Amino acid sequence: MKKIIIIGCPGSGKSTFARKLSAKTNIPLYYLDMIWHKPDKTTVTEKEFDEKLKNLMQKDEWIIDGNYKRTLEMRLKECDTVFLLDIPIQICLESAESRIGKKRQDLPWIETSFEQDFKQWICDYPYKSLPEILKLLEKYKANKQIIIFKSREQSDKYLLKNFSLN
Repeated sequence: MKKIIIIGCPGSGKSTFARKLSAKTNIPLYYLDMIWHKPDKTTVTEKEFDEKLKNLMQKDEWIIDGNYKRTLEMRLKECDTVFLLDIPIQICLESAESRIGKKRQDLPWIETSFEQDFKQWICDYPYKSLPEILKLLEKYKANKQIIIFKSREQSDKYLLKNFSLN
């Protein structure tokens, strides 16, 4: 486990799990949101994003946190381990809303409101995004370690069980 991607619905706990896993393994953590977004709430170009991502993936070890479906297959080809947080949508909604107004390590600004289109994207995730993600995971499952958590308790137990001596 040297090249890891962590994916799942916004609010599922990806970034929290990623930070804990990075702390336990000492593998550097990179947030896709920090690569894509600028502090002024604009974004880099797709070309610039892809170049930064390709450079990052050439490193020997990494944890990459984020969905970004457009580049998911690129990351799947390079990783050896996938963690999918498939957490109930109500929990994701509550979590996303609870972080409004709080400084985060995984976003270059503080969110000031729970935007309706973002809320809708979360609500649509199990129907629009998750099936495509599962299809890609099926395609690459032969040579990847794929771990799916259905609750945050499962992810916490995984860390405790596998890294309790660290």
